[in-house]
Amino acid sequence: MSRERKNFSNKPNNGRPGGQKPSFGKPSRSTSNDRRSNERSSDSRDRFESSDRKSSFGKSSRPNFSDNTQNKDRSFPFGKPSFASKGKKGGRDFDTRDKYENGDRKYVASKSYKKPYDRQAEQNDKIKGYILKRKLDKLSQQQERDTIRLNKYIANSGICSRREADELITQGLVEVNGKVVTEMGYQVQKTDRVVFDGQGITPEKPVYVLLNKPKGYISTTKDEKMRKTVMDLVANASPYRLYPVGRLDRSTTGVILLTNDGHLTKKLTHPSFNMKKIYHVTLDKKVSSADLEEIRKGIRLEEGVAEVDNVSFIEGKPKNEVGIEIHIGWNRVVRRIFQRLGYEVEALDRVMFAGLTKKNVKRGHWRILNDLEVNNLKML
Repeated sequence: MSRERKNFSNKPNNGRPGGQKPSFGKPSRSTSNDRRSNERSSDSRDRFESSDRKSSFGKSSRPNFSDNTQNKDRSFPFGKPSFASKGKKGGRDFDTRDKYENGDRKYVASKSYKKPYDRQAEQNDKIKGYILKRKLDKLSQQQERDTIRLNKYIANSGICSRREADELITQGLVEVNGKVVTEMGYQVQKTDRVVFDGQGITPEKPVYVLLNKPKGYISTTKDEKMRKTVMDLVANASPYRLYPVGRLDRSTTGVILLTNDGHLTKKLTHPSFNMKKIYHVTLDKKVSSADLEEIRKGIRLEEGVAEVDNVSFIEGKPKNEVGIEIHIGWNRVVRRIFQRLGYEVEALDRVMFAGLTKKNVKRGHWRILNDLEVNNLKML
């Protein structure tokens, strides 16, 4: 005899067999989804319908996107996000926002060129700057000083070196403002008058200019009759004032030296030094050999007998052109020699003076003497 199981539940079996046990296992998928949707709808109703809870978007039950929308993009309710960032080291700043908005994902900030570090070049620049600063300081100090050592003053005038100037000072050959100075290290002002061997000197850099003088210019620094002078031709040759060494007649052409070296000027113009000069003479008629021989013997003039070193015809030239070499510096001496014999000088050109020639110097032009030529002049 079978035993029936008792049903202790008050609930009906809902059509299940009386002896079938209810299922307490995992609910089905459809039942679980329905239950979750019901819970969500119930929670949302409680949130918005309840009066004691605040809305998550503010006072209003619905979010308000109209605040401050003038400067914001509607696609970003809370403001457009910023993607600005710094570029890599060595590059420039850039905004990656443009990179993403434009859709260019290959955008890379350009790198600026950076010169490699050179330690040796930096040290050289420092040394050059230091040397330049020393030179500028020394120059400024020299300009501030109103005095200069006497031996340097003499050396700057081009007479001799500093050591030789010291010997001249100890020998009592130098005067300052009319008084003989023998003190070593004596300081003079630029306004003082310094005299050596009876000639005033200036502490200027000596300049030596050779001019091929044209016709129609006089050999003086200025002329009361406002005639043209050789100074007009060498106005741009030197910042210092130059003086002609010796003189040439207005109608005489050729070599003439201009300088600010007073000591050398006295040496070249003094008769005791016998500076040789060669002239190319063009006469109004042919010269006889007898007259040339008489000129070699010497022609008597007002100052005395004019001694001539040499006179001869010029090879390849007509007989009315001769060359004459003399060392005396009397006024118009060449013209007077030929006039004494009945000749008239039509053209007179000095082609050599103290070893200097007008080679490669056009008429009316000038040039600066080189060091070798200056040394040769000082050794004469």
